[in-house]
Amino acid sequence: MKTFTKNDNGFTCQNCGKMVSPLGYTSRDHCPFCLCSLHVDITPGDRQNSCMGIMKPFDLEYSQNKGYVIVYKCSKCNKIHKNKVANDDDKILITKVANKTYKV
Repeated sequence: MKTFTKNDNGFTCQNCGKMVSPLGYTSRDHCPFCLCSLHVDITPGDRQNSCMGIMKPFDLEYSQNKGYVIVYKCSKCNKIHKNKVANDDDKILITKVANKTYKV
């Protein structure tokens, strides 16, 4: 069973280079400016994955439990990962991901 480790740290986005602040209410998983993430977790929040590929958004889903969820694909190992949309995510980019018009 997967366990969640809260890990809400700021970071510099490896895709766009912007400084990303901690989220404040759960673990920060992706950049709110370009929506990309790094493939750093084996289980949520553990930061134990050695892949370190850039996770690029390619789809948006709706979950009854989580609300809108970004679907990512790792540019290095092709692993698929999903994460809830954060309150401060760029809404225009979220719409482009949903419409499949956002290319990272």
